[in-house]
Amino acid sequence: MDLNTDVRYIKGIGEKKAQALNKLGVFSLRDLVSFFPRKYEDRSETKPIALTAEGETVCVEAMVADTPRLTRVRRGLDLVKLRAVDESAVLDITFFNQPYAKDNLERGESYVFFGRIEANGARRSMVNPVYEKAGGERRVTGRIIPVYRVANGLNQRTMLQAVRQGLDACLDELPDVLPHAVRERCGLAQTGYAFENIHFPADFEALELARRRLIFEELFILACALGRIRGERARESGLLMSRGDLAKFWAAMPFEPTGAQRRAVEDGLRDMRSGAVMNRLVQGDVGSGKTLVAAALIWYAAQNGCLSAFMAPTEILAEQHLHTLTELLGPLGLRIGKLTGSMTAKEKRLVKEQLKTGGLDLVIGTHALFSQDVEYDRLGLVVTDEQHRFGVGQRSALIGKGQKPHVLVMSATPIPRTLALIIYGDLDVSVIDELPPGRRKVDTFAVDESYRARLNGFIRKLVGEGRQVFVVCPMVEENDELPQKLKSAEEHAEELRREFPDLRVACVHGKMKARDKEAVMASMVAGETDILVATTVIEVGVDVPNAALIVVENAERFGLSQLHQLRGRVGRGRHKSWCILVSDNDGEENRARLSIMTKTNDGFKISEEDLRLRGPGDFFGSRQHGLPEMHVADLGADVNVMQRAQQEAALLLAADPELKAPEHAPLRESVERMLKMNADSFN
Repeated sequence: MDLNTDVRYIKGIGEKKAQALNKLGVFSLRDLVSFFPRKYEDRSETKPIALTAEGETVCVEAMVADTPRLTRVRRGLDLVKLRAVDESAVLDITFFNQPYAKDNLERGESYVFFGRIEANGARRSMVNPVYEKAGGERRVTGRIIPVYRVANGLNQRTMLQAVRQGLDACLDELPDVLPHAVRERCGLAQTGYAFENIHFPADFEALELARRRLIFEELFILACALGRIRGERARESGLLMSRGDLAKFWAAMPFEPTGAQRRAVEDGLRDMRSGAVMNRLVQGDVGSGKTLVAAALIWYAAQNGCLSAFMAPTEILAEQHLHTLTELLGPLGLRIGKLTGSMTAKEKRLVKEQLKTGGLDLVIGTHALFSQDVEYDRLGLVVTDEQHRFGVGQRSALIGKGQKPHVLVMSATPIPRTLALIIYGDLDVSVIDELPPGRRKVDTFAVDESYRARLNGFIRKLVGEGRQVFVVCPMVEENDELPQKLKSAEEHAEELRREFPDLRVACVHGKMKARDKEAVMASMVAGETDILVATTVIEVGVDVPNAALIVVENAERFGLSQLHQLRGRVGRGRHKSWCILVSDNDGEENRARLSIMTKTNDGFKISEEDLRLRGPGDFFGSRQHGLPEMHVADLGADVNVMQRAQQEAALLLAADPELKAPEHAPLRESVERMLKMNADSFN
């Protein structure tokens, strides 16, 4: 067998179990031994029966005191009952639908039983324990046992056996991906030891050594992969731009830019003048002025005879950017057009003709920008807003319309500084960490349901003053299966219509058709809605300067970074604004989380706290925000390891940029495999 052998050929697997393993992403022997346990059960110690406690999952060594009795209660329900004893007490054991236990367990023999203790006074009992003979080979007791994620058609016993067979077949074949010098400097275990002890740890110390080695290896491969991408991009020649003095641009601006905005613009200009392709992320909090940075670079591209394309995730956001950029760049003489799906065929035809013949300096639009029949004359700059809202393929399709245009990505999603290098490891990052003067702080309060009457009074007061209100709910519609009563957007909108019969209440959520969603949002922007009840579809982008209050129901259901994004929907105009977080969860952790929101408006501080509290799985949602899936590393908890891995990767790539040295062959193969398997994950 080699590492690429199909799992169905591993002893004890076969066709059916192989199909179940395929559903877990396990296709080869390499995949199988790299399918790490999700947790471990400590079955290494046994306890006397009398010292066990209700609800404890534990091993006890006891002798079967009577002959096991099989009872057929009804068709499909067999019970095997027996009594086991040690020197301290008696244990009653019941097996459901395991008739073979009657013959496997012999009276007078001692066994180790592992299961959950149920206590009734001094009596102890177990249901369906795992067991094996005391004194024999201990496979499922007396040790730390791995617990794997399983699919239909698989159980833990099958997984244990399959992984054991796999390791026995290939442990000596596993290449050591880490260069010897790196392993020595970082004090890391060897490959064989790490794989054996991540699956079948001799003790917790061995498990920790194995985890440390494998976490470092995974992050080191990631760092090398990102370093390779960055190196290749740095070597790509791009449009060299040299004409144009930005003094004219700054002089035409209606306000003084912040130092952070100027720095971000200088970063971009340096890239565009370098002769290499710019791949830059401008990351800034809601309202920090990222659009001004884009405007400066669009103006500079135009001075060099190049067209810019600005892609927004929705039509309403495209309209907002069109309005803002026309105000900033129109007076400077730039010719600006838009291209969106809802335009008439005639309007689209006219814009496409202008793009083809060089009649525009800037086009703003949605995915319509990269339609097959759209041709660009000298496309020099591509700007994408809220980049994780676009698939990699969509961005590539637009970039493919030009001859390696410069790329500027804007994101208002605050990523902890410690993680920005990982997530955008293949992009250069500019952070706008100060707000423009005049941007108002949003006062935030965390309250419970007892404040409802006062909250409704506050809503009425603000709407009476001509303001508008967002109300965010965690769900689209009611779900009786959830243990906790959660506010649904549709149900809550009805409640508010009853509470405020004279006000205009609308509802928007992700299950609506795109056209209907856009219409509801547009009516809010136009001031035709007083209260908009929504799910998190309003999280990104929509600009309603007149909205002065956002209420988040069941605030405990949202991550801090998400709450911060939602809060950014208000405070965008000249009016004082508020954010009210409603939660009846009075747990200490929830109170601490929401209290962070009331104390700071700094999205970066909030995101770091969010990451610390929740870990990256929840922080990034179901998919880790443009990153390949990690098997063992935790991008929140393992930040220090990542930093060391990046340092080591940078040293190695400086000496051998393409990993061509013979001793780096296993590493090169792993890096290429990661790049190939995650072609769509990297930004």
